[in-house]
Amino acid sequence: MLRDKSIKDIEKILLQGLLSPGMVRALRNDPRKGVNKLYQRWCQKQQQDKEEQERLAKLLAFDAGYLPANGFLAGVDEAGRGPLAGPVVAAAVILPTGVTLPLGTDDSKRLNAPKREYIAKQIKHLAFWAVGVIPPQIIDEINIHQATLRAMETALSTLCEVPEIILIDGIHTCRFPSAQIKVVKGDQKSAAIACASIIAKVERDSIMRKYSQIYPQYGFDRHFGYPTEEHRKAVIKYGVSSIHRCSFSGVKECL
Repeated sequence: MLRDKSIKDIEKILLQGLLSPGMVRALRNDPRKGVNKLYQRWCQKQQQDKEEQERLAKLLAFDAGYLPANGFLAGVDEAGRGPLAGPVVAAAVILPTGVTLPLGTDDSKRLNAPKREYIAKQIKHLAFWAVGVIPPQIIDEINIHQATLRAMETALSTLCEVPEIILIDGIHTCRFPSAQIKVVKGDQKSAAIACASIIAKVERDSIMRKYSQIYPQYGFDRHFGYPTEEHRKAVIKYGVSSIHRCSFSGVKECL
């Protein structure tokens, strides 16, 4: 019986999630204030988990509305359009039918770095995925818009399966021989796009951390190439590195 257990022991049981209906009733009726607080926290967590499952179900239902009868659907998103340095990265993700999304799967911008990396690992285990990486030299040559489309095309071409339908975050399509559907704010509506958003961001951040070891003076491991005040001051002080986008305002003035 829970009444015979200490508050610490009950807390451990709650963390493990091993509660039968009878244990829930006992928890609710326990006269101890400390146990009552644990019960209230547990109820809040249950409600949060329910709401999260409902949100994830909506993401999957959105994709199901476009899923071909026989074939694959891919979600595509990018990371790194706005930075002054580093590549633009796109990811393409195909989720298997009946998949259970990791709790917290969302637009990558809504997640902190540890959460993104944790979810990305889970996605990589359960989905087909690929990335396209376009370096700054090509960005300068063909412009960021075309480079982003090329990154998407590369990611799609690298997938181990060819998707019949592609959901793309935003308002542009790429040159790939499959039906494409533009989804504004797709990383908040589509399961596959949300997963692609997370993988693209995590992969690009990993690349920028490696560049930070080569160019520690710029702080790439903190701002990841985005035009923060710290980054702008570093460009003025140290000049332009080999991974800066020389066609971008804030960089070309320092050449």
